[in-house]
Amino acid sequence: MLIILQLLFAAIGMILAIYGLVTQDFQFQDYMMLALGLMILVMGIQAFKDAKKGQAWLLFITAIFVLFVTIQGFILF
Repeated sequence: MLIILQLLFAAIGMILAIYGLVTQDFQFQDYMMLALGLMILVMGIQAFKDAKKGQAWLLFITAIFVLFVTIQGFILF
């Protein structure tokens, strides 16, 4: 189940990134960052379940930072 979520968030992020690069329209960049932050969070959960605690904490910290910046982008702009 976690792998399916990870692939779904990765696909959404990639589609939005390609759309932005091709059309030079970056209005969906916040949604792309949200999808990538959620993907990193799912990767952290998966690493924690695989008993890779150091890698899991690094992924959690990275996901929290990305999601915090994305939420700020939603609120401020």
